[in-house]
Amino acid sequence: MDLGLKGRVALVSASSRGLGRAVAEELAAEGASLVLCARGEAALRAAEAAIKDRHGVPVLAIASDVGVRGEPERIVREALARFGKIDILLTNSGGPPAGPFESLSADAWEKATALVLSSVVEFCRAALPGMKQQRWGRILNVTSIAAKQPVDNLMLSNSLRAAVIGFARTLANEVASFGVTVNNLIPGFTRTERMVELSDVTAKKEGITPEQALARYTASVPMGRMGEPAEFAALAAFLASERASYITGQSMAVDGGWIRALM
Repeated sequence: MDLGLKGRVALVSASSRGLGRAVAEELAAEGASLVLCARGEAALRAAEAAIKDRHGVPVLAIASDVGVRGEPERIVREALARFGKIDILLTNSGGPPAGPFESLSADAWEKATALVLSSVVEFCRAALPGMKQQRWGRILNVTSIAAKQPVDNLMLSNSLRAAVIGFARTLANEVASFGVTVNNLIPGFTRTERMVELSDVTAKKEGITPEQALARYTASVPMGRMGEPAEFAALAAFLASERASYITGQSMAVDGGWIRALM
């Protein structure tokens, strides 16, 4: 299937590893030029070199912490200076710290809000004018199953990723007439570094091994296994494509059936 992404420019946040890296690889395989950003310079440069070598597409890598005010706007500005446009925006970030409500300080809430919610708003504010002008755009926000079915011990993620869905659903209606779609991607338990971190936190809290914690997560998935980043990236590439031009305002899970809700 030709997704019609050759010649498109995609900005993929938190793309040096995990889900962001998988999406970047998938879009590059479809012929899209890439803007990558992540906090870790070494991992980011390694991702840039690997994607260029494997797919032969132009790649711009920008080291940045999107949880710092002004950084999303700077990334968009540098992307426009290099490529002249942004067709596809995938917002993504590392997850906020785990913990119950009473363990989280006001500072923790402020930092998590800046990372998870404010970064999405800033990216969209900076990228939307160009998308509206060209009357074509795709905005994809990576959220979490925690936004639809809260996960124990993830107070910050449960709260703020749900806020991203509310923002995106409202924005989708506002920009639909400009040919811009806005959708949310909801990853379930996927084999990434984030799952290792969560398993370590759970293991320390409950006095079990990280392996036992991972096994518990896996057991809760009807498919009986973790997802693979490439499985998540396949949906992202489709929603970024010409084929998905009539899909907007949706929150789609790639979770092996973990979410039990009807809608």
